[in-house]
Amino acid sequence: MTEIRELDVAAVTEAVKGLCITANYDLPVDVYDALRAAQEAEESPVGREVLAQLVENADIAAADRVPICQDTGFAVIFAEVGQDVHLTGGEFEEAVHEGVRQGYGDGYLRKSVAEEPGHARRNTKDNTPAIIHTSIVPGDRVCLTMMAKGGGAENMSSLNMLKPAQGWAGMVDAVVETVSRAGSNPCPPVIIGVGIGGTIEKVTLLAKKALLRDVGSTHPDPRIAAMEDELLEKINALGIGPQGLGGRTTALDVFIEEMPCHIASMPMAVNVQCHAQRHKTVTL
Repeated sequence: MTEIRELDVAAVTEAVKGLCITANYDLPVDVYDALRAAQEAEESPVGREVLAQLVENADIAAADRVPICQDTGFAVIFAEVGQDVHLTGGEFEEAVHEGVRQGYGDGYLRKSVAEEPGHARRNTKDNTPAIIHTSIVPGDRVCLTMMAKGGGAENMSSLNMLKPAQGWAGMVDAVVETVSRAGSNPCPPVIIGVGIGGTIEKVTLLAKKALLRDVGSTHPDPRIAAMEDELLEKINALGIGPQGLGGRTTALDVFIEEMPCHIASMPMAVNVQCHAQRHKTVTL
């Protein structure tokens, strides 16, 4: 018989609190290195200068323990909960919300969540509720990933219910058009997550989860890896450049997540992320 491990949700609250702060203060190493590499490769003098400023901004944020960006984002939590874990001491989701509440308070992070968005649009004043995506996985551990998703980049994302006959060519057009239309709004260089398949709600989640991959990583499926390379090349050929001021570095990377879909459908979503690709992970 499998032994069940108990975990007090107070540990979840403390972990989420820490993730909210560190994700907003410390740019992931893979993103930092990608910005440095892009700075060296960028042909536009203005583009090189902008990339240098982005690197300096990340250095200042890490050293002074201040946010990388004033938009400290909507807290999106991906929770992988082991099926052999028994959570005690309270409700799991409330523990996550409390972690966000404490993290955004103690970290002096901007609160950007508005309730009753269709009319009152009142700030909740603690950046809750978080968006929580929970999956049950084997094992007795809880893995929590916090993504701080800013409004400027999220607003430029797209959902495309394509016809199956449009195929890959139609998807390429939709991705490139999404980035082209976004222009400077999402603070390029961007990172692009692409979801293919599933249903209308699943494909947008696939696109967002794709952003959790390390910049510079290669998809294990060579066919999808080639698709990612093609999209990155076409996006960077747009010439939008760093912060929209021109250059070859419009995107740092493109990631695709794919799953089966209905024979009559071709859902495809594009989730745009700014250069401040903020996410951190902890395992309890």
